[in-house]
Amino acid sequence: MDDKNKYIIAMDQGTTSSRCILFDRKGNIVSEAHREFAQIYPKPGWVEHNPMEIWSSQLGVTMYAMGAIGAHFDEIAAIGITNQRETTIIWDRKTGQPIYNAVVWQCRRTADMIEEMKRQGWSEKIKAKTGLLPDAYFSASKIAWILDHVDCARERAKRGELAFGTVDTWLIWNLTGGKVHVTDYTNASRTMLYDIHKLCWDQEILDYFDIPRSMLPEVKPSSCIYGETDPSVIGAVIPIAGDAGDQQASLFGQCCFRPGDVKNTYGTGCFMLMNTGVDPIVSENGLLTTIAASTGNRVEYALEGSVFIAGAAIQWLRDEMRMLRSSPQSEEYCTAVKDTNGVYVVPAFTGIGAPYWSQFARGTIVGLTRGAQKEHFVRAVVESLAYQANDLLEAMEKESGLRLQSLKVDGGACANNFLMQFQSDISHIAIERPSCIETTALGAAYLAGLAVGFWKDKNEICENGICERMFQPEISKDRRETLKRGWKRAVKTALYWAELEEQDQQAAGAGSSEAEQCKDTEE
Repeated sequence: MDDKNKYIIAMDQGTTSSRCILFDRKGNIVSEAHREFAQIYPKPGWVEHNPMEIWSSQLGVTMYAMGAIGAHFDEIAAIGITNQRETTIIWDRKTGQPIYNAVVWQCRRTADMIEEMKRQGWSEKIKAKTGLLPDAYFSASKIAWILDHVDCARERAKRGELAFGTVDTWLIWNLTGGKVHVTDYTNASRTMLYDIHKLCWDQEILDYFDIPRSMLPEVKPSSCIYGETDPSVIGAVIPIAGDAGDQQASLFGQCCFRPGDVKNTYGTGCFMLMNTGVDPIVSENGLLTTIAASTGNRVEYALEGSVFIAGAAIQWLRDEMRMLRSSPQSEEYCTAVKDTNGVYVVPAFTGIGAPYWSQFARGTIVGLTRGAQKEHFVRAVVESLAYQANDLLEAMEKESGLRLQSLKVDGGACANNFLMQFQSDISHIAIERPSCIETTALGAAYLAGLAVGFWKDKNEICENGICERMFQPEISKDRRETLKRGWKRAVKTALYWAELEEQDQQAAGAGSSEAEQCKDTEE
């Protein structure tokens, strides 16, 4: 590797912001820039982004991060990309213009479509082929919805005029000036269209959703050269050499290379992954089987537990509830009181994920009394992140048969010392927080750097890892079990609400059918 190549660019395109980080050979952050972008909520439970804003914000922060340290293009060895997964974009191949907003992974507009799929008996088939459970969370039903609701979209798709991609595919398409339509194994495995065992798009599932194969990108390993940037776009030719969905990138960035290694990311959502090596484990406890980011052509797998709302709940306190001036202020409120005064918050704003998997669950607050204060409420929201993560940890231990001794953490919310200590207390496990908590971006950088020889091998990048702080459990077993029982009751309340909602919808549907029959009879 030429000595001029000093940095790797990591483009970290997240759910609420676009970020760019430049890393040096020691894995140190030498420059960083980020920009939040608009969240679009057309209806309750619907979430969209403007794809052009995703692209422009990502390009903008990349230029800013380079400019901040005066980095030249010839000092960049490669670009690695990591992205919010499942979010769905469809665009015109000729013009490069999206035909609709990006439908975000959190969006629940296709929940009824998925329920119908389950009623038709597809659950086990989907699980066997894709490792996933049928859910509106994944890309498949989002693609079908856009094709159904945009004028002439299905006809245009069948003529080969439209391209689909998750956000990584969209960025690579734009970076290469529309020359490369590609994704990696990890992102493909999150579409609910990809057979993770045969490593191909599954025609049977494509036929169910009436999605033309021609729309889909080529699938490649997470660490390889996908193409080069177009000079007219970014000003130079730079290899794009790493690509992984954010959670798999984080697993790689935490150097969880051995089967049994576990990490948890506290981002917009909360995602726990366990490396299971070359053998996929089929979960019986509500977890997903997915493809892990790896080097070379050998595919490795992971077990994943997904929480839809984690850091987004703290943003909700800040933006919608206006209880916080900034997200870090939540720690101050948490430590101002000794407990939540019996309050529990289940932030199921867009349904509830693993291990419960209820599409119709909604946010629930229980245990309110006249003595509940703002501090109690904020603390209950922050504690909900740890409770949800603990649900995943318990499911993972059941699945693996292992009693895990430590958990590696990353993501913005892991900077909250109160949350990390409470996580250790409630899970009775050591929490390892690295000195660089931007491990999602670091994973993308490592994948790209290994592909171009910036780093020699995994052993070299493991030497970069430093544990900044270790949190150890401090509360008694009785206290821990009491708190967890309260949380389980709160979750049952949210699930009961979902059960009643589903019953009401079924009753309304039956009533509508009867009314139509009566009308037909009268006519």
